[in-house]
Amino acid sequence: MHQTFSQHQNFEWQEGYGAFSVSISHLDKTIAYIKNQKEHHKTRTFQEEYLSFLKKNNIAYDERYIWG
Repeated sequence: MHQTFSQHQNFEWQEGYGAFSVSISHLDKTIAYIKNQKEHHKTRTFQEEYLSFLKKNNIAYDERYIWG
């Protein structure tokens, strides 16, 4: 990619990812949240919010593997 698209010399893929589905009944709320995400993360870091989400939804995780 770096050779083909010189304007993206600093591009890097992240080490991991998370994928979650959204119920159609929550779509409007999800869109509103994403639009306000930058402001929201001024008071709470992504890491804090992500761990809270996992705990709230009883998703098992090992923190050694979350942040890379």
